[in-house]
Amino acid sequence: MILPVSRNLPLNAGLWFEIVNSSYKEVVIPRNVYRAVLEVYVSFHEKDEFWYGNLYNDFVTANNLSSPGNGPFREVVVSLDGKVAGAVWPFPVVFTGGINPLLWRPITAIGSFDLPSYDIEMTPFLGSLLDGEAHKVEFSVTNALNVWYIDANLHLWLDQEKEVVEGKVLEIRRSSLEVSYASDFKGLNGNFTTKAKRSVHSTGLVKSSHGDIITSASQEFTYVNKMVLGKDGNMQIIDQLIQADDRVHAERESREIYTAKSIKSFPFYLYSDYLEGQNHTSKEVANVTMGFNEERSWSDDDGLMRMFKSKLENKQEAQGVMVVKNNLVVSGYGGTQQVYNYVGSDQCYFRNISSFNYTFQYDKVETICKKKTLDLT
Repeated sequence: MILPVSRNLPLNAGLWFEIVNSSYKEVVIPRNVYRAVLEVYVSFHEKDEFWYGNLYNDFVTANNLSSPGNGPFREVVVSLDGKVAGAVWPFPVVFTGGINPLLWRPITAIGSFDLPSYDIEMTPFLGSLLDGEAHKVEFSVTNALNVWYIDANLHLWLDQEKEVVEGKVLEIRRSSLEVSYASDFKGLNGNFTTKAKRSVHSTGLVKSSHGDIITSASQEFTYVNKMVLGKDGNMQIIDQLIQADDRVHAERESREIYTAKSIKSFPFYLYSDYLEGQNHTSKEVANVTMGFNEERSWSDDDGLMRMFKSKLENKQEAQGVMVVKNNLVVSGYGGTQQVYNYVGSDQCYFRNISSFNYTFQYDKVETICKKKTLDLT
């Protein structure tokens, strides 16, 4: 069963929550649920479309700028009845007009046409949710400027043999968000470093026809963003890395019956430069490197503990130049290279593709597994 966690109908402006501070929805779930997973969707626009490159407030104030501020760190927090249940540290999707539109013709940036979703295990909280009452699921974004669009699907597993499932929240451990910031700037030039980390751990008991099952879930996040501004603010370098470690463990009578692990890393690098040209023209240079990497392992959910593994490495490198006159692009070029490599327990897929100025240079595809097993520790 899937319950949408989105704005209520009727609407004239879509189902997404528009978030600057926070938004919530009250949900009531059936009383025979024995597992729950919240799938979260995130899309950022306007002043936060390029949040990973947003300037720091002290820098903006000191230089009397109108540029978007609040720094480059963003975190989506999911709360249940006012208390943190999990978080999303999002992949920095670049949309098709972003940074330099010539980069994304015809290869678009990772996730731009298929936004990634993020799972948060909610099973440990069923002890609070199975009372037949409405509960508040709330979304907020740390340091957000307008506007973030967020919605979610609540995936529910129903017990076909019991009308009422019992549960109990056993333990919740939440670390406060830790953020450190260091800057060294003079005028419009400077160096900035932001680091952050957070963890959420939860454990709960569910008594269903499948037995008394204890489920533990954990999330660990780390973040580093190093930013350089030079040439009186006309040159910007961003070097960012987001890492997330999600784990789920379920046991019955001290015997493991289900386990899952997802380790993600999102490296992102941007070099951008603005050069004055002749005849009222300017040249905008951009080099981008980004990656969406994930290692997963999981067991089937029938208690037999057959293990499955997968590893995804998805990397793009793009280079482009635009010549602009009177706010119009009069010439330029863009090239993008992408290598997508997926190796799974049952299938493999490899693709290496490159384009330059609207034309594909090469496109190589392989579907034969070269490695039968994966070693994911």
